[in-house]
Amino acid sequence: MSEPVHPIKVGLEIHRQLDTDHKLFCSCPTQLTEESPENKFFRRLRPTQSELGQVDQAALFEFHRGKGIIYETDHETSCLVEMDEEPPSRINPEAIEVCLTAALLMNAKPVDEIHVMRKIVIDGSNTTGFQRTSVVALDGVLTIDGSTIPIDQISLEEDAARKTSQARDTTGYRIDRLGIPLIEVTTAPVLHSPSEVERVALAIGNVLRATRSVKRGLGSVRQDLNVSIPNGALIEIKGVQELELIGKAVQLEVDRQNSLLQVMEELKIRNVQPATVSRNYVTLTEIFQNTKARVIKEAISKGGNVLGLKLQHFGGLLGKELGISGLRFGTELSSRASFWAGVGGIFHSDELPAYGISEAEINQVSEMLRLSNDDAFVIVADQQERAEDALNAVVDRAVEALTGVPEETRTAMPDGSSRFIRPRPGAARMYPETDVPSAPVTESLIAQLKSKLPETPEESAKRLGKEYSLNQKLSEQLVDSDYLGLFERTAKASTNTQPSFIATMLTETCKSLEREGFAIHEISDEKMALIFHLVDLGTIAKEAMPDLLKWQAKKLDVDPTEGIKELGLRMMSQSELEKIIDQHLQKNRKLVEKGPSAFPSLMGSIMSEVRGKTDPKVVTEVLKKKLLKVA
Repeated sequence: MSEPVHPIKVGLEIHRQLDTDHKLFCSCPTQLTEESPENKFFRRLRPTQSELGQVDQAALFEFHRGKGIIYETDHETSCLVEMDEEPPSRINPEAIEVCLTAALLMNAKPVDEIHVMRKIVIDGSNTTGFQRTSVVALDGVLTIDGSTIPIDQISLEEDAARKTSQARDTTGYRIDRLGIPLIEVTTAPVLHSPSEVERVALAIGNVLRATRSVKRGLGSVRQDLNVSIPNGALIEIKGVQELELIGKAVQLEVDRQNSLLQVMEELKIRNVQPATVSRNYVTLTEIFQNTKARVIKEAISKGGNVLGLKLQHFGGLLGKELGISGLRFGTELSSRASFWAGVGGIFHSDELPAYGISEAEINQVSEMLRLSNDDAFVIVADQQERAEDALNAVVDRAVEALTGVPEETRTAMPDGSSRFIRPRPGAARMYPETDVPSAPVTESLIAQLKSKLPETPEESAKRLGKEYSLNQKLSEQLVDSDYLGLFERTAKASTNTQPSFIATMLTETCKSLEREGFAIHEISDEKMALIFHLVDLGTIAKEAMPDLLKWQAKKLDVDPTEGIKELGLRMMSQSELEKIIDQHLQKNRKLVEKGPSAFPSLMGSIMSEVRGKTDPKVVTEVLKKKLLKVA
């Protein structure tokens, strides 16, 4: 992907779960469960005023959506603290030490005392209506590929609950993840290209992994991006989970903002003013009484109405692509309508006829709304109040288009694009936490941590090459992975397996299997170590390990020895191998008469039968000996 033409500024926020013995403010373990919940409870959250009497607009936005929250819980992974029925305990000292260690590795200055703050969050992901967060260190710096990258802030906060369901009026959350310690590393907005953002994210990730105290796997790490371009706006993109998507997410946001600036320029040419965008909504229900459009038909059957809005001089602009196929200016309007009013979406003139809406119905709508050639229209089908709220949101977003790009918070999508979720929060969302005492950061604690600082990623890569005879590429891949600790434990415990094989499996092979859709990251270190041990014992062949890993990723709680039985991966004995080779020689007598020159063809057919059940070197030795005897 090419770098953007226009200069950009990007700030990066890396969030990583810490692998501590217990959560940040209670003694519950930092683990998730897939068991059925033992209990459920319902809440409806409301925003509060700051100490200055201000209300955060993002929180107010969530409140106006009026959603109820259903929380799921069980006694093994959560307690009364997560339910907000009991005050939190003191902040986890182990988590503080991990954060301070990471801060020292990034040359940051620890604070004298850690004070916990409340950050208002009423989307339901926190039962309290706020997230507890605290600054641990400031003003760090990392040198990455010769560039000096300022690290503005390193914080320690509690992770949020995980969403389990989404309905129009309610959202479901599981609170097992709520309270897991989370380190947040924030850079200054000094990154200027998608590739640079990726490199910095990787480097910060390596520093955090160097502590050997962070969790791994999907969901344990999240990257947030703050992206701005000249004449554009500061956009926060939350929840980029994969490192490979960071650069693409930055590029697509740059493309989106540039496209919105083009929309603004076109509206200026058409002389569209805020007063031009009218809130005159017209009832169109009669037109659609016999429609074939499923969404509209269903809304009418439930007593709803179809409302229409004319967007004067917006013709052709609602269908404009914003840098990626499928994301158009009309999508921006639809996202606002959905999130503000809870409707399923909107229909607009640039995408019709479609979805069962006919040309005849479009003509009637155009006549009712008195459209001119360069006008556009939007229709919404829902209960009257929801439909009006949706069109109000559409008008607000259309007016914002007259001045360019609105500041907002967006969520990352799996393809690297993003969708609107709420307005950007303001300063009023933060206020002091009164239930948790401060934690002093003493000079003796800092001295103790400095005396046992772990290796830097660069030092680790050099040592791996020297100690385990790995090439530079493999060493760096291990440092970049989440498997460095597992590699060292496995390599030291193995007697018959080369470290290079272990390293290759944990980096290149595991990554390849992940791309195929197998959740290798969910296999526990204990299970991975056992599989390597079975290879080292000769219970299974090295070539069989990928098949066993695929099986294990689907059956995380089952012993890998069961996979060996199920897949038939047990190593065959010498006598069993010789019997199979003799059978192939017997079937291919004419080929065997050629002597050693028959080896490639015979080797291929034999390996197709025994692959994963024996060492190819052994097959080679036995087959060559038998061919020499024939010759």
